[in-house]
Amino acid sequence: MCGRMTQRTDPGEVARIFDAELRDEAEFTPSYNVAPTDPLTVVLQRDDGRAVERHRWGLIPSWADSPASGAKMINARSETLTTSPAFRVAFRGRRCIVPSDGFYEWRRTGAQRQPFFLHPPAGGVLAMAGLWSVWKDPATGLWVPSSAVITTNASSQVASIHDRMPVLLPRDAWATWLDPDEKDLDLLRSLLVPAPDDVLEIYPVSPRVNSVRNNGPDLVEPLDVGTGTAASPQQTTLFS
Repeated sequence: MCGRMTQRTDPGEVARIFDAELRDEAEFTPSYNVAPTDPLTVVLQRDDGRAVERHRWGLIPSWADSPASGAKMINARSETLTTSPAFRVAFRGRRCIVPSDGFYEWRRTGAQRQPFFLHPPAGGVLAMAGLWSVWKDPATGLWVPSSAVITTNASSQVASIHDRMPVLLPRDAWATWLDPDEKDLDLLRSLLVPAPDDVLEIYPVSPRVNSVRNNGPDLVEPLDVGTGTAASPQQTTLFS
């Protein structure tokens, strides 16, 4: 699964990268620990063009009784997108990209859970495949946009930590994925595969990321698991 990520890139820069228009001018604070129900920068296709917006992380189906259900729908399994009541409508016409500088996964060893940070080796953003929806709050009449990240089986690189990973779309797949008029479900499903092993660098980080109250650059510093102190990425990278 993908339950925490970083979004440190300014939405204006995200708009430039994805050739989109920034639709939300709210003040942006970089986050090193984006958690479920937090605001999430997303890229999607509107009728008048490609847009960068802020959504709630955790897709709230239009038929939900309350936004609480969205907290359990932060991830959508690629294998069940066409059958899941929560995601099948969005898969057919409300697809988005979640741009992230990196994400966290945990490896369990006995009772211990060690967090790892996974990110592009040369920096930049990952284009996570996502879905979006809008839900109308019956109490206020306001529309709440929300999104989920699609996951697939882990690559051989990531499998030593976790059995799932986000779908990371290559640049040449962005337009197809975002196009709401693309109805070839077989074509869309063909994009939902594990990323090549050279896309990510992986290293252990401090358990401080376990708490949503912690949010700062120290969370992505490599950890020497032998001493519990910060180390250089060269010392702690698991895969070359």
